[in-house]
Amino acid sequence: MFLFGRNVAQGARLRALYRSFNEQNGPEARARRLLREWLSPEQRAQFDANGFFEVAGSLTGRRYRIYQGTMSNVLELDEKLEPKVGWCFLPERALAIGDVMLAQKIALETDGAAVLAIAKSFSPRLPFVPRAVGRGH
Repeated sequence: MFLFGRNVAQGARLRALYRSFNEQNGPEARARRLLREWLSPEQRAQFDANGFFEVAGSLTGRRYRIYQGTMSNVLELDEKLEPKVGWCFLPERALAIGDVMLAQKIALETDGAAVLAIAKSFSPRLPFVPRAVGRGH
């Protein structure tokens, strides 16, 4: 894009407009909107307030808390809703954060036993810092 004949302020405004458009319509924003559509009103309120939402496993009824992130972001909760064990599972392909969280939600709600059979467990007692992890291909 050439900005000959334009002043610096106009160029800065165009860049800001482009960034704003991308933030509202890029893959991360679309994935977040799709995730929110699939959340129940209670889950949406949890997610908005705390950055996580809880789901119940399909057959066992176990409670899981899914934090915003793509890896090591699922915690199984005990009867007191305290973290019992952490689970790490994610799609094979790199996806936007909201898409990964939606896949985790659907997997736990529809076939939790199969998911946990392939998931890696970790101790939730370690310092837990939910984060998005990028994967290079």
